[in-house]
Amino acid sequence: MNVILIINDTFRRDHLGAYGNTWIRTPNLDAFAQRSAIFDQAYIASYPTIPNRWDVHVGRYGFPTRGWEPLGPEDETLAQMLSARGYTSMLIYDPPQLGYHNYDYTRGFDAWWWVRGQHADPYITDPNILTPLPAQRHKLRSVEGLKLYLRNQGSMRHERQYKVARIAQEAVDWLETNHSLDPFFLCIDMWDPHEPFDPPWYDHQLYADPDYEGDRIIYPQYGRWDFMSPDELANVRALYAGQVTLVDRWVGRIFDTVEKLGLFQDTLVIWTTDHGHLFGEHNLEGKPGGQLGPLYETTTRIPLMVHHPEGVGEGATVSGLVQPQDIMPSVLEAIGAPIPRQAEGHSFWPMVDGGAGSARRYAFSGRFPPMVGGATRQPAVGHLFDGWAGSERIVESITVTSDDTAMLVGPQGRGSELYDLADDPAQRRNITGLRAEEKSEMRGAAIEFLREHGATPERITPFTDGIPVAEVDQGMALWAFKDDRERWVAFPTEQQALEQALDREGDETRAVSETTLGALLEADPHSLVHTHGQYYWASDLT
Repeated sequence: MNVILIINDTFRRDHLGAYGNTWIRTPNLDAFAQRSAIFDQAYIASYPTIPNRWDVHVGRYGFPTRGWEPLGPEDETLAQMLSARGYTSMLIYDPPQLGYHNYDYTRGFDAWWWVRGQHADPYITDPNILTPLPAQRHKLRSVEGLKLYLRNQGSMRHERQYKVARIAQEAVDWLETNHSLDPFFLCIDMWDPHEPFDPPWYDHQLYADPDYEGDRIIYPQYGRWDFMSPDELANVRALYAGQVTLVDRWVGRIFDTVEKLGLFQDTLVIWTTDHGHLFGEHNLEGKPGGQLGPLYETTTRIPLMVHHPEGVGEGATVSGLVQPQDIMPSVLEAIGAPIPRQAEGHSFWPMVDGGAGSARRYAFSGRFPPMVGGATRQPAVGHLFDGWAGSERIVESITVTSDDTAMLVGPQGRGSELYDLADDPAQRRNITGLRAEEKSEMRGAAIEFLREHGATPERITPFTDGIPVAEVDQGMALWAFKDDRERWVAFPTEQQALEQALDREGDETRAVSETTLGALLEADPHSLVHTHGQYYWASDLT
């Protein structure tokens, strides 16, 4: 049995027709769903990109102990396991960080191909390619990285030159050349529809307001979303929706090739993602961290669709909790290979073909903490790829999800959130005060999970003993300007404020003045303060 694993980064579950969406066009993935088992309760574990890939390829939970770091020398990957059983393996990818700074995610593959130029990949240096910004600087995340992206796209004229098109075509070409290999493992790892949200105009036009004339915010800042106007936020949603349709079209080319070559009859095909993305839900944008980083359903609940060549589970919706760790043991069971003892996931096939319940009571989801990982194993490049935003302290919650409840377990004394998913799937009503026993049980489960998975006392203590409350001086100096809606936008240093006050062409447009947090609070508690890579309301910092 051949194996094809396709990962599309940052693909929201609720943007697929197969999962109930009615306004975004995804005909190819919806058609694939009809010949697949559709997992209804798939949840992320380690978050975001690189931590997720470790979970997938190694079959273990990384976030209790690992940072944004390369594979360790002791890690055995799915590709290595399949190669040991005679598989010819190929990795085709465009997320730069998989190979960046020797992250080593090509390990175990017989060959690999990196489609260059995605995101902040330092690829094109041509000074003749102009890179005008598409929006005001203070609305854009990682301006220098975005300039790299724009330079990389500078000569693009046709849809086939988009990265998702190029990586899909590489996969098509590989399949046409190597389909007779017996057996093969093809892993296709695509960055899209991750930011920058930059689809062709005709895909954007499907979802955009035709009268919109504002900024094209293709890479929005993280944190509180109202650095944008409601119209700008709606356009960001439309840009992302267009990107989703673009991705669907090119993933469809891969599926068409699998069909054309007759490979569905002898190939296990898995399609999934690593997390979602916030577009205003809970008053947040993107993948914020720190105290703004609780992992809600929008982020944690992901699509997972699996086609078995014998039709196992075809067209069925599978209930029960599954996580990325389950992919590796499920692949091994499907091909009749033993599952290694170190695997922390579970095969999901008993749930699909035997009607069994999930092997787990809870799904655990968390962002990697900032302090774990040694200097040699955690190069300081995660911030280039949205690896970290928020405080350098552990202030983020861990999400514990059961069949019908989700608890965002915060550090002791800093508040948690509990939601009844059956009655409140959008998580609008925090019911921690109504279910004290359930709250205590799920907190205990989170702490025990950390212990069982080797977390250090430094990682666990915030959830058992709490952390000191940071003293905030309302007299601390900030530098601010008024944005195009006459709202204060502040930064910790004058230099940062001056840089962000520039317009998209680099000309100064806004006057910067010194102020204090207290003055901003008095003017408007929702004045924006940009620190630790994201926007907070002034009231968040008190």
